[in-house]
Amino acid sequence: MDAQPQHTHQRPLLITDDPTLLDDLLRLAAAAGVEANVAHAAAHAGRDWPTAPLVVVGTDLLPALAALEPERRADVVVAGPETPGSTDGSGPAWDSALRIGAQTVFSLPRDETHLADLLAESTETRTDRSRVVSVIGGRGGAGASLLAVALALAGERAGQGVALVDADPHGGGLDLLLGQEHAEGARWDDLMQRQGRMSWPALRKALPEASGVVLVTWSHGPARAVPSTAMRAVLASATRGADLVVADLPRCPDPGAEEVLRRTSTALMVVPAEVHAVMSAVRLTARLTDQVADLRLVVRGASPAFPAETVANALRLPLAGDIATEPALTRTLRQGDIPATRPRSPLRQFADEVVADVHGHWTRAEASG
Repeated sequence: MDAQPQHTHQRPLLITDDPTLLDDLLRLAAAAGVEANVAHAAAHAGRDWPTAPLVVVGTDLLPALAALEPERRADVVVAGPETPGSTDGSGPAWDSALRIGAQTVFSLPRDETHLADLLAESTETRTDRSRVVSVIGGRGGAGASLLAVALALAGERAGQGVALVDADPHGGGLDLLLGQEHAEGARWDDLMQRQGRMSWPALRKALPEASGVVLVTWSHGPARAVPSTAMRAVLASATRGADLVVADLPRCPDPGAEEVLRRTSTALMVVPAEVHAVMSAVRLTARLTDQVADLRLVVRGASPAFPAETVANALRLPLAGDIATEPALTRTLRQGDIPATRPRSPLRQFADEVVADVHGHWTRAEASG
């Protein structure tokens, strides 16, 4: 999934010839991660007026623009320095604002946060939220990271835009499993201070990509937990822009992972068909059941002596399925190849089924709603 350039008709339009106001608006656009077109005269706004996702009209050019009587359109706001009456709808800007169809007059710097949010939202055409599928191991080494990668690859094969979020600071790194540990792009270290609304096109462009999947992961070396504010900002952006978000969670969730759980649509707990693994998973089940409405069990390596149904009964969880032992997987990982790519791979086949099921369930829910 190659990053797409932001075409000019997808950029918000700023209409002002006030250097100070323009600097403020461009600063807010940069903070929101979007590029903007600028019209320095009311007469020059006609080219982008019909197609811009958002129009911000400066109070300096507002009377001249209103005199031109442009065709009414949605998503027009007015912005300028705070003046008497600008907060209660009685100021001189309001008459002209209403004439061009604007319903909001922003006073700067007081309303900067709200305007920055609108700028960030302006390039995102989706109005729905994507599904978040989280994967967590019932014990260490259960294969949760492998399944998360397999699900992301399955989503990409299904033609979905996928964001793969590595939320486990103590894991080996999902970029390594995808063979892209040296891929260029922002990592969690660069996102720790982010909060509020972020543009998905801008964030997607900044992040590394592996096998068509947008990846949010760690730099190599020591890692610290992601603050809940940063995780919330990244997830909110991804769920507005991607079709599917897959998250790999640690067994002991930190605040960032707790934020993921709050936004999770479906959680898959991976448990090997072993007595000790089942006992370890018991400790997680009650807490996860309280946090996620749709928690399902994935069993790895079930056998006639220890069937998947036995594990499901012990944990009192619905069984999403079992993944057969895959002897070639160890060799694949040892060679540094990407897992779950062979057509006959049990891991790949299971991931394809889960993605189809989640997508089908989501589509049916939308149709019934």
